Amino acid sequence: MTILYEDNHIIAVNKAVGEIVQADKTGDKPLSDQVKEYIKEKYNKPGDVFLGVTHRLDRPTTGVVLFARTSKALVRLNDMFRSHDGIKKTYWAIVQGKPPVPGARLQNWLLRNEKQNKSYIVKENTISAESRIDATPSRLNKPQLAVLEYRTLAAGDNYSLLEVNLLTGRHHQIRCQLAAIGCPVKGDLKYGAKRSNPDGGICLHARRIEFIHPVSKQNIIIDAPAPNDNLWNSLTSKL
Repeated sequence: MTILYEDNHIIAVNKAVGEIVQADKTGDKPLSDQVKEYIKEKYNKPGDVFLGVTHRLDRPTTGVVLFARTSKALVRLNDMFRSHDGIKKTYWAIVQGKPPVPGARLQNWLLRNEKQNKSYIVKENTISAESRIDATPSRLNKPQLAVLEYRTLAAGDNYSLLEVNLLTGRHHQIRCQLAAIGCPVKGDLKYGAKRSNPDGGICLHARRIEFIHPVSKQNIIIDAPAPNDNLWNSLTSKL
């Protein structure tokens, strides 16, 4: 586990491929537990250690994950992530081929299929088949507007490195929207990649998080180094 930033109220780590941020049905040890153990040992804290999960990354992705060390920080960070006010997330993605234009804003309506754990681009007024079965208004699965901006940072013969700025935070948003323009993320079989990566991950990396500190109000920028492998190194060396 690599610590990227730490103070009395927040802590950020660089998530590796395959790690889960928070406990789930697999029973695998989550990153949150690893961070708690680190804090407990470093600061010799008795009893349970408080740690708040402010956001998540998909298991096959990598990059910066931000946790709250105090309840005050957790409440304020949750509000920022929910409203997208005072916080900016930047991703790097290695995609197949080259996008149709070097940079653009993508805006789509996404519908999440819970059973498949997958999102689809649909028309705005689409309602899922699952929702039609149980038509209780509170359970209707309706499309959500997804907006991102991307630009090409580097390109090789078969793959391109894109920088992606999320303007909304939808389920599998980057993976779905990039696949829709013919550039699935490398290794992402679920969204049309030709083959899997040897480590089971996908080449989507949470590169940077920039936000107003929930307590000090200072502007904080945290960068996560890209994964250390031949393709990542080759493309990032062009920057």
